[in-house]
Amino acid sequence: MAPSATSNGVSAEQKKHKVVIIGSGPAGHTAAIYLARAELKPVLFEGMLANGLAPGGQLTTTTDVENFPGFPDGIRGPEIMDKFRAQSEKHGTQIFTETITKLDLSQRPFKFWREGQENEAPELAETIIMATGASARRMDLPGESTYWQSGISACAVCDGAVPIFRNKPLVVIGGGDSAAEEATYLTKYGSHVYVLVRREELRASKIMAKRLLNHPKVTVLFNHVALEAKGDGDLLKAVRVKDIKKNEERDLEANGLFYAIGHVPATDLVKGQVECDADGYIVTTPGTAMTSVKGVFAAGDVQDKKYRQAVTSAGTGCIAALEAERLLAEEEEADMADIVEANRYGEPNTAKAKA
Repeated sequence: MAPSATSNGVSAEQKKHKVVIIGSGPAGHTAAIYLARAELKPVLFEGMLANGLAPGGQLTTTTDVENFPGFPDGIRGPEIMDKFRAQSEKHGTQIFTETITKLDLSQRPFKFWREGQENEAPELAETIIMATGASARRMDLPGESTYWQSGISACAVCDGAVPIFRNKPLVVIGGGDSAAEEATYLTKYGSHVYVLVRREELRASKIMAKRLLNHPKVTVLFNHVALEAKGDGDLLKAVRVKDIKKNEERDLEANGLFYAIGHVPATDLVKGQVECDADGYIVTTPGTAMTSVKGVFAAGDVQDKKYRQAVTSAGTGCIAALEAERLLAEEEEADMADIVEANRYGEPNTAKAKA
């Protein structure tokens, strides 16, 4: 027997959810906690190595997290994400370790497909929260995988204060504002900071470049690239660098190597459907989590290319949840008002005509 269909072409047998959250970092789980407590029965898809990361996002690749409130002694990245997930489940979030591979945002309810089910009937969502995050660009240097989070990091603000970097020589790769900001920040902890810039000049704004070049604890090495991360098997000890103008190589002593070469937001699902900026980040209305599509919200690093912190991601997850809840409540009230009016006039769809 063919499935029955409604007036908008939706099969009566299709699964329909009030809120679907795509992503499982601090933003996604914070949204889930708020929505579950509001009894909206959120569904969260954490992905199976989506964007190259395990469920839980970038924090699962971080060793010690010392700047998230509530943990005075610090906490390991994977451990704090386990706590986020447990709290989501405790309040009733339905979590699937599956990847969403296709979205249709052309009309509400929105349609989405899980990996491996692209040729089957889609599931439906009244609202969607995109919390898919972003991943740091890596360089795939020899030794990178060995010393990742054991000396190599992509977030100076997250990791710069870790004991292994204190009073040690540090290296930052990059020539833009992010590199300048991170190098300046690291001077609070490192004995000296070297900045490797491939070109003969900084791409950073004039004020940032001036601040960096005049800092007594910073040396900018122009025309330099990193070739290899070297250490003792446990921790990074040096970076092999090359002066590409002189064609000379040497080992630069360093206990920390920080990439400041950008991030890649995980927005492939919504490209062409939701407004994104030139760097691929989802554009949200300032002060909100609202996107260019009504009913679609974005939270966390997928829409934040400036701060990229766990706590700011959690904050935007809260905002997205409250806005989704408000939208659904307003629409439910409007639907109830239409029903009351229709009953008053004895037939549907006459209330607005008579108003």
